[in-house]
Amino acid sequence: MEQKKILVVDDEEDLCEILQFNLKSAGYLVDVAYSAEEAFARLKNNYDLLLLDVMMGGISGFRLAELIRVEYNNTVPIIFITARDNVADKLKGFNVGADDYIAKPFSIKEVIARVQAVLSRTAFYKKTEQEKIEYEKRVAQQNHSEQGIISFQDFSINVSNKQITLFGEGVKLTKKEFEILFMLANSPLKIFSRANILDAVWRNEAYVLDRTVDVHIARLRKKIGRFGSCIVNRSGYGYCFDIDEADKD
Repeated sequence: MEQKKILVVDDEEDLCEILQFNLKSAGYLVDVAYSAEEAFARLKNNYDLLLLDVMMGGISGFRLAELIRVEYNNTVPIIFITARDNVADKLKGFNVGADDYIAKPFSIKEVIARVQAVLSRTAFYKKTEQEKIEYEKRVAQQNHSEQGIISFQDFSINVSNKQITLFGEGVKLTKKEFEILFMLANSPLKIFSRANILDAVWRNEAYVLDRTVDVHIARLRKKIGRFGSCIVNRSGYGYCFDIDEADKD
């Protein structure tokens, strides 16, 4: 298996050395940068993940994340690792595109576990073009096998009568749960932001928060069993449906 490449960005050289040593010991290829400016110049190396400090001289970690996400449309996973651990800072971190947020001081074991989790969640975004073509063919064979029915293995969605079947048994969903599931499953791998889902499912209902989407999806995942893992959260972006995730259980 190809080794994942990580860039550690922090102006504390000792900390960079500790992280680099331990991540290398865990099997990763690790580079370090001591400023956001240096990190930005290194991004052409196509890293699989950034471990990014917030408080650095010059460009801050938050600003670098904004540049990466908004101005350069780069989706490389980002984990902030910083002493700024209040709620406002964490919310800002996620709003600028963080996939996770680790407070200093930290446990090396926790850092490695979180790195592994983020890389696992985002692995399918690294599919090659050929893999994507093969995935689409596989989905096409399973999906829309009958008019008005979306089916994946032993899981089907009847669009006409709004019924869900799991291993031959019916599954009861609320109207909004069904609409969310249909929206995601009808366009596999397409990422829908929480705002997209709110607009489509809640339409003009007032006082509905983004958190409402997360709550409904959590309930939906439980109701559809092993296929719940197919509803994948891409932190900072939204949700998508990937049938390959069911095969990993």
